[in-house]
Amino acid sequence: MIGVSRFKSKWIAVSTLLAVVFLVHACADDSLNPTPPSNLPLNCEWSWQNPLPTGNSYNEVSFVDANTGTAVGDFGTIVRTADGGTTWVSQTSGIGRHLHSVSFVDANTGTAVGVAGTVLRTTNGGTTWAMQTTKTGEDLYGVSFADVNTGTAVGAAGTVLRTIDGGQTWQPQSGGTDEDLYSVSFIDANTGIAVGSAGTILRTTDGGESWEGRSSSLPRELHSVSFTNANSATAVGADFMGGLILHSKDGGITWGSPMRGLRTALHGVAFADANNGTAVGVGGAIYRTTDGGDSWTDQTISTPYFFNSVSFTDANTGTAVGTVGTILRTTDGGETWVSQANVSGNALRGVSFADASVGTAVGVGGTVFRTTNGGTTWTTQTSGTFQDLYGVAFASADTGTAVGAAGTILRTVDGGASWEGQTSGATGKLFGVSFADGNIGTAVGVGGTILRTTDGGSTWVSQTSGTNENLFGVAFADKHAGVTVGTGGTILRTTDGGDTWSSQASGVDENLLGVSFIHVEGRTHIKTVGTAVGTGGTILRTMDGGITWESQTSGTTNHLYGVSFTDIDTGTAVGVDGTILRTADGGSAWVSQTFGTGHVLFGVSFTDATTGTAVGTHCTILRTTVCGSD
Repeated sequence: MIGVSRFKSKWIAVSTLLAVVFLVHACADDSLNPTPPSNLPLNCEWSWQNPLPTGNSYNEVSFVDANTGTAVGDFGTIVRTADGGTTWVSQTSGIGRHLHSVSFVDANTGTAVGVAGTVLRTTNGGTTWAMQTTKTGEDLYGVSFADVNTGTAVGAAGTVLRTIDGGQTWQPQSGGTDEDLYSVSFIDANTGIAVGSAGTILRTTDGGESWEGRSSSLPRELHSVSFTNANSATAVGADFMGGLILHSKDGGITWGSPMRGLRTALHGVAFADANNGTAVGVGGAIYRTTDGGDSWTDQTISTPYFFNSVSFTDANTGTAVGTVGTILRTTDGGETWVSQANVSGNALRGVSFADASVGTAVGVGGTVFRTTNGGTTWTTQTSGTFQDLYGVAFASADTGTAVGAAGTILRTVDGGASWEGQTSGATGKLFGVSFADGNIGTAVGVGGTILRTTDGGSTWVSQTSGTNENLFGVAFADKHAGVTVGTGGTILRTTDGGDTWSSQASGVDENLLGVSFIHVEGRTHIKTVGTAVGTGGTILRTMDGGITWESQTSGTTNHLYGVSFTDIDTGTAVGVDGTILRTADGGSAWVSQTFGTGHVLFGVSFTDATTGTAVGTHCTILRTTVCGSD
């Protein structure tokens, strides 16, 4: 599951599919370095390469003029634009917690709030953000500032906080409710409205010294409120009939009959003036009013993603943000919306880099992405298939093979400029592929399927695996020595290129989903070492070519799908909920990396100790080129 803690994202579910990618690398013998040096590259700096500017969900956006805006979201995500969204730049929040709401009063001064009472403040347009003390551990869902000093934040269990000194101090207020409060809007320092669960509406005219409940006659949630002027206020949300819009013409004292039965729940609403407003929500829902909310026009667009927030600076110019890095912009009042983020819905299941610059990622629906500049840019290639692709292996910059559903095998000898289908003789899913050189390779899949080629895939020959278990990962250290892993702790080993495969005792019943297998050149002999990863955080290690395997402590129970080692000591494993684990001592200790995303990571490929790429759901591509010991 994607890690979410915000009410606006609770409908999201991500199916976790079984797949793996691996690379084989030559390296040095551990006997040369029995005690790892202190400067081993352990902690890596990961950054987004796709989607951009990030792939994390945005929960709210705040524009102060047509050009200047800030969006905040999950895992401490903050992005900023100074050119109307033509470019968005990630900012450092300093936290990994979800941020739910943001309020800017001018180009420089803004406040963001989030889980566990988090409040961040900037006075320089987000160049730096400073943590403020709130003395609450409740999640904060909404914030509104009337001026640089005066603001209110609301949150779980009826939490209301007030500051009159720019957040240097926050004082609790009594809203008179235990319901969660999701949104708050002030038109001046004294007059504001908060809304939340169970149709809760609170109103104050004295800066929150007292809040009075206003009847909405609604049993379900109100997610957002826009208080436009002394008279006009609009709230949106959902009930058992679908989305709803509620409007007040007397400053929130009374609320008319709701507009109900809209196609999906609404999460955000914003008015540019008393007449022009926009509401957004689940599944691309967009509704527009030009008469102050008396009537609404459906502008819904086709997208699998949710809009969580919208901000308009005039009747025509607005930005909507939502799940999985979605950012849309309109300059014609919502008649047309243009994406400002390269968001794509297809999951990437495998990745292979031939060197630090040239790499290929494959995924659902025949997706193939290619980079020749270390991921600075990725281009889509035509695979010629709509079958899901699970694994990919490149023996050189130009020569590679991808495998997938329905026995699919694709081959390129020109860096993916063209891909040709090959006859596999298999009809089930092929999950993993490994090539020792441009001609000799092995693919594995469902029901113990193992296929072998010695002519670059012109012919594929079925090998006897001796098992009916699904095989998810395969890795060869050379054209003879290889290992494949699968369900129920299955490990098979070959030393003759697969003419014979022997079952090895893994000591676990967990599914093994990925494996890395490499030769290590020692002083007097070549040692073959390997690491396998799987469900429940399983990590196994072999130091004798796969004959025996020992369990290692991963520190996580999350499923691990991919693993890549570049030498005997240095390796990286990836998995569910954006899990990235790193070892610099051959797995004696695995350390969780601090990069924040909830996306499932299926594949990882490192070309040296510091240069690597991970891929996953929602076309996620992450990259690191900097690793250190701190």
